[in-house]
Amino acid sequence: MGEALSTMNLRDLKQLESRLEKGINKIRTKKNELLYAEIEYMQKRELELQNDNMYLRNKIADNERAQQQHQHMNMMPSTSNEYEMMPPFDSRNFLQVNLLDPNHHYSLQQQTALQLGQH
Repeated sequence: MGEALSTMNLRDLKQLESRLEKGINKIRTKKNELLYAEIEYMQKRELELQNDNMYLRNKIADNERAQQQHQHMNMMPSTSNEYEMMPPFDSRNFLQVNLLDPNHHYSLQQQTALQLGQH
């Protein structure tokens, strides 16, 4: 660490300096290898992210086009028979009209049953 240099002669100092320079060079070489590996990894990662970004942008554009086509199709007048879109007739969905007719003439027996049902 350079603390006991005062007792060293010139030859020992040169030898120590040479060993330190070799050690520093090894450290720099290893550091540069790690930095280059990190740069290479980051460049690959950047390409992956750019590809992912392009894929997602294309997917968004496809979805927007599909929505626009769907909206356009919904706004266009139907060329097919509009009755094809209606569900089939189910009598359970309808009340009989004559039960709702206030002018309908019920028999006495029916009127009594209706009055009893309302109380």
